[in-house]
Amino acid sequence: MKELLPYAERAVKLLIARKQTIVVAESSAGGLITAALLAVPGASACVRGGIVVYTREIRREILGITDDEMRGLTPSTEIYALIKARRARERVKTDWALSETGATGPTGSRYGYPPGHACFAVAGAVEAARTLETGRADRVENMQDFAAAAIDFLVDVVARKPV
Repeated sequence: MKELLPYAERAVKLLIARKQTIVVAESSAGGLITAALLAVPGASACVRGGIVVYTREIRREILGITDDEMRGLTPSTEIYALIKARRARERVKTDWALSETGATGPTGSRYGYPPGHACFAVAGAVEAARTLETGRADRVENMQDFAAAAIDFLVDVVARKPV
């Protein structure tokens, strides 16, 4: 997790400077994104919390994303990541939400996405989504890479919106 701290420090510093808040809804990163942000001293000024949305039941019960809303969609897409970020932001009432969804490995997902495939989305004053393909099947390395890339993406998107 130590390698995630430089990314998290930039994100927390930016959010604190702007007096803005964030919630995280992650999947394949397994809580690493939230843990990295919370490892930064002072994170309580901006981080409201995070959830690991790893099953359909959690998606339905915690985020309130219905099966009807998912009709025609699969997880591990930019569209789903954006829906997840929007819903987390609405439910927690934060300035920003960061979501992550993917397939860490060692095999791909049941939807046909290869290991090392992840999608990130940020919802707030600016919205954006991005896909990452690591090309690797190492589960732990992918989890670390997904978390680093997601936090880096968060900083990029938040910085686009002037205070």
